[in-house]
Amino acid sequence: MTAHQDAPLRIHPVATKDDLREFVELAYRLNRGDPAWVPPLKSEVYALLTPGKNPWFDHGTAQLFLARRGTRTVGRISAHIDRLALEQPAEQGMGPGTGNWGLLEAEEEETAQALLAAAENWLREQGMTRALGPLSISIWDEPGLLVEGFETPPTIMLGHNSPLYAPWIEAAGYGQAKDLFNYVVDIADGFPPIVNRIVAAGEKNARIRIRRVDKSRFEDEARLIMTILNDAWSDNWGFVPLTDGEIAHVGKKLKTLVFEDLIRVAELDGEPVAFMIVLPNINELLIDMHGSLLPFHWAKLLWWLRKPKSRRLRVPLMGVVKKLQHSRMASTLAFMMIEYIRRDGVTKYRAKQGDIGWVLEDNQGMRAVADAIEAKVNRIYRLYDKPLG
Repeated sequence: MTAHQDAPLRIHPVATKDDLREFVELAYRLNRGDPAWVPPLKSEVYALLTPGKNPWFDHGTAQLFLARRGTRTVGRISAHIDRLALEQPAEQGMGPGTGNWGLLEAEEEETAQALLAAAENWLREQGMTRALGPLSISIWDEPGLLVEGFETPPTIMLGHNSPLYAPWIEAAGYGQAKDLFNYVVDIADGFPPIVNRIVAAGEKNARIRIRRVDKSRFEDEARLIMTILNDAWSDNWGFVPLTDGEIAHVGKKLKTLVFEDLIRVAELDGEPVAFMIVLPNINELLIDMHGSLLPFHWAKLLWWLRKPKSRRLRVPLMGVVKKLQHSRMASTLAFMMIEYIRRDGVTKYRAKQGDIGWVLEDNQGMRAVADAIEAKVNRIYRLYDKPLG
């Protein structure tokens, strides 16, 4: 047994720049031996956690915690409250009294249990009656704990964690709140005949127009897509509306990964009513960069972004306005956007597979679309909750 293992465990709030650095660095140390873990760029992690850089803090507050034995950092967790989430209906997953935790990393179970307790105590002090997690930090970032699909690296904007964490969290009294599915589908040879027939029928409908986004009007296009998103997802479990500041932030963050032929907007009678965003999988590059663009990784990244080739593409977001949901038209628009982007993804980006997700376990519409194109679940993320008595 090493000296630090004999030392008592201490949990304390992150209060200094050195504390924050240890909070960020710990994930890289603990996950270094996992070949499926993709190290995020450290600059992105610091931006996520920094008020003034992340507009989530305009309506949210967070406290970070470190666990130490002696001088060694052995764990971390965040506790946070989103005031917009508190305003949502309780039956949609958030609502009054619901606080969150996330960004959990721990060397062993005792540390994980102590960190969860610290996060829960902080939430209680803020008047919360329920803990829901993990969220990193917003529902729009990386929600859920990976519970199935540890064998392969995740695609862009999906998380990865140790398989040990689920039993540790459950031992702390947490139960399943909701599962989020990620699907994978082979796209090189096209989709089943039924999908092709739906697309062909849609192409004969003069009311429908499927267009690429116009990157020269990027801010307007981003605002349009996020407006559709806020409407399309407003009744979804866990929904929290994106603010104007967050929409601008997301647009700026993703602009370098936006390629016009991978994002479609569907118009019906001239009105934008649906969208689909597909991103090349930059994780194929990041996995070997160790979280830094220095000394020469920046050049590799710029070259890749110039004309990316991506074995797998990911659909992080798509939506149809609420008034069309559960209609045949909604399915037609979805299949047309998927097929048009598939064609460009294969011919221009050499993609072989597509990821779709995450998809709520009870989102029957999206699950039916995934089944129709013969997509299979390859990763499951779980959100846990617990009453704070």
